[in-house]
Amino acid sequence: MRISLDGVAPPVWRLVQVPGAYTLDRVHRVIQYAMGWQNYHLHSFDIAGTAYGEPDPDDDLDLVDEMEVRLDAVTARGTRLRYTYDYGDWWEHTVEVEDVLAADPDERYPVCLDGSGACPPEDVGGVFGYAEVVAALGDAGHPEHAAIRERFGAAVETFDPRLATTLLRRLA
Repeated sequence: MRISLDGVAPPVWRLVQVPGAYTLDRVHRVIQYAMGWQNYHLHSFDIAGTAYGEPDPDDDLDLVDEMEVRLDAVTARGTRLRYTYDYGDWWEHTVEVEDVLAADPDERYPVCLDGSGACPPEDVGGVFGYAEVVAALGDAGHPEHAAIRERFGAAVETFDPRLATTLLRRLA
């Protein structure tokens, strides 16, 4: 699966392999670990017009229980779905099932094969807040450069698929 964070520059994306038998709640955790999110907020999937996620005890959100649905039951090669994380910052991800392969008996899954760009910090203000952080970090003369660098660090492009795979192995 290719997971791309929509609307951000520099681009943030990951290429991961997951078992088709994973339920959507496990796919959610794969996305969290692979992207670098901290799982602080609500999320949902939109697959072919059906919304999946954690059931809402107040019934404010009409979601199919993600723990009851396997990935291979609702997707196939070429399926594109939406994953939304943090309803305040509203991070939208496009997830594409690029291929469906037989499992390699010598490989442990899930695995992150590739990717680019560091995940935006939690609670940064969504796409527009993140754009401000990137602009300030890229301009030493920006009035907020030092404060933003202290709060969020210097790197917005760093990503290591090996580290992501190590985190993903906690799911296996």
